[in-house]
Amino acid sequence: MEKYLINELKKEDAWRLFKIIGDFVDGFEVLPEFMPAVTFYGSARVKEGNKYYEAARELAKKLVAKGFSIITGGGPGIMEAGNRGAKEAGGRSVGLNITLPMEQVPNPYATVTLNFRYFFARKVMFNKYATAYVLFPGGYGTLDEMTETLVLIQTKKLKPFPVILYGSEYWNGLVQWIKDVLLPNGFISPEDFSLFQIVDDLDEIVEIIVNFYTQQYEYEI
Repeated sequence: MEKYLINELKKEDAWRLFKIIGDFVDGFEVLPEFMPAVTFYGSARVKEGNKYYEAARELAKKLVAKGFSIITGGGPGIMEAGNRGAKEAGGRSVGLNITLPMEQVPNPYATVTLNFRYFFARKVMFNKYATAYVLFPGGYGTLDEMTETLVLIQTKKLKPFPVILYGSEYWNGLVQWIKDVLLPNGFISPEDFSLFQIVDDLDEIVEIIVNFYTQQYEYEI
């Protein structure tokens, strides 16, 4: 019985590998068409009319006007706002939806929606095809995406790009804790604070991203 179960687990793992490859293939085939792109992160729980929802919607419009596409997680909240703003401005966006036990329904505004089975494959797509990240207030998922990206840049596994935290009233407490606890204990270095920036002005965010992109690729958009 034990040998049978082990063999069945091995078969299951083999089939899982094909599913993982399928996630990567879908992303690699579609996302290059949307470059340059900016990835939006943030809570799935905010609704239309919420100040962060409307800020994400407006920022997407401003970035589309500068020639960028928008990448989101494809669901509701900030994700919807990013895809919606891009569509309203006549631009393009991608929704990288994730299959969950409690199904996340894709929002209707993305130009293209891709459905991922695995979070880690989805994260690769967010990282690989982003010119910049803008993180709006969110929960565990947003914090996970922020910290993993900072680690990848810190360890030089990912080429540096702007990681922008929108909403100082939300992010300042976390950053202060990092300064008060992590830094004095030597868990991070002072230069690690340069890996991200807190910005409250949407036009300033656009300027940061445009300047980075034009310097990186040596031409104007």
